[in-house]
Amino acid sequence: MSIMSSEDATKRLKSKVQSLDDAYAAPANFLEIDVINPITHGMGNKRYTDYECRLKTNLPVFRVKESSVRRRYSDFEWLRNELERDSKIVVPPLPSKALKRQLPFRGDDGIYEEGFIEERRSGLEAFINKIAGHPLAQNEKCLHMFLQDPNIDRNYVPGKIRNT
Repeated sequence: MSIMSSEDATKRLKSKVQSLDDAYAAPANFLEIDVINPITHGMGNKRYTDYECRLKTNLPVFRVKESSVRRRYSDFEWLRNELERDSKIVVPPLPSKALKRQLPFRGDDGIYEEGFIEERRSGLEAFINKIAGHPLAQNEKCLHMFLQDPNIDRNYVPGKIRNT
């Protein structure tokens, strides 16, 4: 058994000097999801806001490397419920439903105000990035459908994605 001096115990590890080629090369693995371009549709009590979910990745588990789909808040709720039911991960919370903002006879636009929509967009983006960044969630069919299919098939058979 060798005894380490206190100077050796706190000595810095030798690090490899990074070349310019390494610094500017494509990242080994990346996953970028942006929730952008909120659009409010409809009139009166038939209004809703949807968001563009744009995915860019080079992870092999995703069959499509770039995609863009539009999703409503209720679609994010569906994804969260599916993951809670079928996966082994702790699913982060969604931004609140803001029930008080949905009451009638408000003096403002409630959930359709620009400030609220931006706050919700930011919360949804944080939510989907936390989930998609989790290695176990990356294999869930519901996540792939949510990020890559134009329409969500709510009658799908839950399960894992198989790499072929």
